Amino acid sequence: MSDGTHASHGTHGTHGSPNGYGSCFDTLGAQYIDGEWRAGTGSWDIVDFNPYDGEKLASITVAGVDEIDQAYRAAERAQPAWAAVNPYRRRLVFERALRVIDDNEAELTAAITAECGGTAVKAAFELHLVREFLREAIQLALRAEGRILPAPDDTRENRLYRVPVGVVGVISPFNFPFLLSIKSVAPALALGNAVVLKPHQNTPICGGGLVAKLFEDAGLPGGVLNVVVTDIAEIGDALIEHPVPKVISFTGSDKVGRHVATVAAAHFKRTILELGGNSALIVLDDADVDYAVDAAVFSRFIHQGQVCMAANRVLVDRSVEREFTEKFVAKVRTLKVGDPGDPATHIGPLINSGQAEAITSLVDQTVADGATALVHGRTDGTLVGPSVLTGLPEDSPILAQEIFGPVALIIPFDGEEEAVRLANATPYGLSGAVHTGDVERGVRIARRIETGMIHVNDATVHDEAIVPFGGEKHSGVGRLNGDSMVEAFTTTKWISIQHGRSEFPF
Repeated sequence: MSDGTHASHGTHGTHGSPNGYGSCFDTLGAQYIDGEWRAGTGSWDIVDFNPYDGEKLASITVAGVDEIDQAYRAAERAQPAWAAVNPYRRRLVFERALRVIDDNEAELTAAITAECGGTAVKAAFELHLVREFLREAIQLALRAEGRILPAPDDTRENRLYRVPVGVVGVISPFNFPFLLSIKSVAPALALGNAVVLKPHQNTPICGGGLVAKLFEDAGLPGGVLNVVVTDIAEIGDALIEHPVPKVISFTGSDKVGRHVATVAAAHFKRTILELGGNSALIVLDDADVDYAVDAAVFSRFIHQGQVCMAANRVLVDRSVEREFTEKFVAKVRTLKVGDPGDPATHIGPLINSGQAEAITSLVDQTVADGATALVHGRTDGTLVGPSVLTGLPEDSPILAQEIFGPVALIIPFDGEEEAVRLANATPYGLSGAVHTGDVERGVRIARRIETGMIHVNDATVHDEAIVPFGGEKHSGVGRLNGDSMVEAFTTTKWISIQHGRSEFPF
């Protein structure tokens, strides 16, 4: 094709990619560099396990420092030609990617269940948002607008061009790996950049291999997207320090995010950091209690609580505390814990045994320190049942941290001022919610909460492709989604034109 993209042929990629999505764990456990699937040359293997039953899904030899360089150099070579493709034609790749997802939805759902421990609800939620971000990428391809600015002389013209940054490095997490890789990769590509993606080592297929195959089958030219499966133990900071990428987009913990930001700043790179959260869902005295209970249970326990926007803390006005707590506990007790492949399951496994042990210890310690367990979930391997804790002292360590597991904290308050104070008593500021019978009252309180996103009469877990997404305080730097993607993945270039002759003082 003359438009700089190529059409896919059935389920086969155009560079000898593996066949089909149903066999992804057998065929996509590889590095994807310069349009080729290849084995890594690092010194050890990442073994990909099903977190529910421990089945070995794949074994992938990690990429070494040389392969990081090869991936970035391939992206550097491929990017100018990709940026030169007319954006109307560039967006055809994302249209085809949508069709690939539609054609392989069952296989993609099975992969998310197997590798992430995702329930049917989680998988459907993730694939829905992937589609939304691909649709937004189609529009973003046309959104890098230039400007003409006034000039002090009639013979001068000032043009401001918005151009791709060049190459973007993307580091994605394990909880929603397919979505959170696509969320940065698709807009970066749509705006004319090339990308090197490193998925989390716990989800190398959903966060990496499937992303590479999706875009390969959608006709993206080789080298424009590269996927490296590796770990800091093998490559150190090579992925961040490398001279080619101009922007690093990282989603993960605030601890690692701080390190990424420090290293990137030392090399004059921009960062987009989407980090952890400790969101509060506030239930005011005039809230619809039944509805607030439904929103709070979803906000806390979706994907086992392994969501940065999850409602760690449920703040309840003391006047409705008893009613809310009884109904909340009753609903939590109905949640089914077990096989994520069972459509009736609400809570599947945590990502690995270490995370399960950490959450179990956290709950046990908090109870030992004086909290009351209204529900005390049982742990069986990576399956951790939901816990509901109350009666926590205000200085309890659990209140200040992100809980990446199925643990809800119910905290009573007296009046709006105390609700705002408690909601803000955290180093994080990602999401939140306020439930009230008076929408404008909810908005007034929402504006006082130190958070990047907050929702009135809804859940804390939301992501919409056109709305800026990001946090305050330790929850991150910068925004993704919508026009924020243009800011994140392009830069401005000033070109002035003197149509006459300038006069110089010497």
